[in-house]
Amino acid sequence: MTPSNRPTFVIDRCLGKTVTHALAETAAQVEHLDDHFGQDTQDQEWLPVVSDRGWVVLTKDGAIGTNTLELRAIARAGARVFILVSGNLTRQQMADLFVRVLPKLEKFTQGNQAPFIAKIYKDSRVELWRNRTWLLKLLS
Repeated sequence: MTPSNRPTFVIDRCLGKTVTHALAETAAQVEHLDDHFGQDTQDQEWLPVVSDRGWVVLTKDGAIGTNTLELRAIARAGARVFILVSGNLTRQQMADLFVRVLPKLEKFTQGNQAPFIAKIYKDSRVELWRNRTWLLKLLS
């Protein structure tokens, strides 16, 4: 994948700056949510903005995939979301995992139509959880 067509990843505040810095060191295009939105900005407010910018969301906030308002925001915005589901990791372990799965994430964003939610596991698996069809049904 050439640098010009690599996605930009927006790192949710729950992952911290360690993940942002680790991915930036790989030459990935990254943004940290706190650099663009206040701490009190709700998910359903920032999701459409980052999606309009074409950014891909990295988070460990499992509620984003179960809360009806957030699911509808993802669907409406055409968001691409990856959720780390192995919550008992240190910030450094999370950073190392994201660096390890980065090529999978980039390939996944190319091969799956938005909106989608995929899960990232501690063993480096990346699996689709909520696909476009499922998410768009929430809007009907």
